Amino acid sequence: MLREKFDLSGKTALVTGSSRGIGRGIALGLAEYGAHVIVHGSRRSEALDAARRLVGEFDPNVETWIADLGDEKSVETMPREIDILVANVSIQERMAWHEFDMAEARKEAQVNWLSTLRMFQMAYPHMKEAMWGRLIVVGSVQEKRPHPMMVAYASTKGALENMVRNIARQVAPEGITVNNLCPGVFKTDRNKDALGDPRYAKCVTDAIPMHDYALPEDAAGTAVLLASDAGRYITGATIMIDGGLSLPG
Repeated sequence: MLREKFDLSGKTALVTGSSRGIGRGIALGLAEYGAHVIVHGSRRSEALDAARRLVGEFDPNVETWIADLGDEKSVETMPREIDILVANVSIQERMAWHEFDMAEARKEAQVNWLSTLRMFQMAYPHMKEAMWGRLIVVGSVQEKRPHPMMVAYASTKGALENMVRNIARQVAPEGITVNNLCPGVFKTDRNKDALGDPRYAKCVTDAIPMHDYALPEDAAGTAVLLASDAGRYITGATIMIDGGLSLPG
């Protein structure tokens, strides 16, 4: 009985930023549990093609959406008839807060937060009509432990967390859940350079109670739960996948 509640057959899922890393891991997880998946990238690339091939092993009808979420007009091309939307895309730049470039801050706000708000708005009518929907953001441990060199990134993730709680209460009567899947330090392409410094890497793992990095599949299990009927009673939640990094101590 419980196994059936994880079945996503008949549901269409869009995962933004699914050409690599956490997004790809989530797309694979949703497809493995039966969802029809739309993979997304900002442009055509070998990584996006590879993600499509991998997802295609579970979903032969996998689709691709190419859109630069930094471009408001490009966001408007999003497919509307989707049942599960995972807003995973984000960008980040490292610089001291008092020197942070405002053009970069505005770009991060558009890609990380405003595009997600707009995509939620576009997905909502179909979900409301079906009386079933899943809106999921991929937040960050920086909601709890903001990085001193990424003030704009941490701020946008905090905005997403607040948005999740705000919208979740409003759409709950319509069978729509809204949740925040919150990663810690994942071993992905994004972190390759930073974690390639042995001294910095040791500082990071020393701060994580589990003393290890997460892998993309560590996020996929939580995403499948939140996307399925097994997670139907979870809404407005922030679920940390961080090995205990956000715990006080």
